[in-house]
Amino acid sequence: MTDQGPQKPLPELRASDADRERVVERLRDAVAEGRLDMDEFEERLEAAYTSRTYAELEPLTRDLPAPGGASAAAPFPVAGTGAGGSWAARVGVGRPAGASGTAVAVMSGFERKGNWTVPERFDAVAFWGGGQLDLREAYFAEREVVINCVAIMGGVEIIVPPDVELDVRGVGIMGGFEQKGTAGPPAPGAPRVVVTGLAFWGGVEVKVKPPKAPKGPEGLGGPSLRKEL
Repeated sequence: MTDQGPQKPLPELRASDADRERVVERLRDAVAEGRLDMDEFEERLEAAYTSRTYAELEPLTRDLPAPGGASAAAPFPVAGTGAGGSWAARVGVGRPAGASGTAVAVMSGFERKGNWTVPERFDAVAFWGGGQLDLREAYFAEREVVINCVAIMGGVEIIVPPDVELDVRGVGIMGGFEQKGTAGPPAPGAPRVVVTGLAFWGGVEVKVKPPKAPKGPEGLGGPSLRKEL
C-alpha cells in the first residue's frame, strides 16, 4: 500500500464565506423555532462571521438539529405573513464585519435588496443618479433604524413591508419626500423605520409593499441568505 503521507485534518481547513453563511442560516432558523434566544443568537452570529476554520464553526451548531431534519423543515417566517414571532430573528442582528452603512450614486445608481442588514443609520446619497433600498427581506441591526437620504437632481426609492412602523420626515426644496401606501399597524417586534434627509430638485419615494411571494420549491423555506452588498 502506497503511503500518501499525512493529510491535513478537516477541522483545520479554512472556512469559506459560503460555509459561514450556511451556519448563519441555521442559527437564524433556530431563533425562529425558539431553540436560541436573542443573546445566544447574537453571540453565535458574531462568532460565525469571525470564524476562520471549520473547527471554529462546528461548535456553533453542534446542539441544533441537522439541516433537512423534521424540525429544520419548518418554513422560515417572513415579515408580513402574520406568523407569530416573524420579526424575532430579523431585528437586533449585528451588521456583518466590513459591511457599508453608506450608498452613493453620482451619475450612476445603487441597489440594496434581499437579505442585507440595515444598520442603525444608513446614508443614501443620489446626485444626478438614483438608488433603491428594498427592506422587505432585510435584517435590522436595531429596533429603530434611520435612513438619511440626500437627493440632489436625483432620486432614492425605499420599499418597506406593511407591518413596520414608518416615519417619513424629510425636507424637500423644489423636490419632495413622498409616501405611497400605508404602513401598520406594526407587527409585534417589528422595527421602526425613520426616513429623513433632504431632496433638492430631486425626490425620495417610500413605497409600502408586501414581501414577494416565494417561487417554486426554493421558496418553501423562506428567503435564502445572500451575501450583503
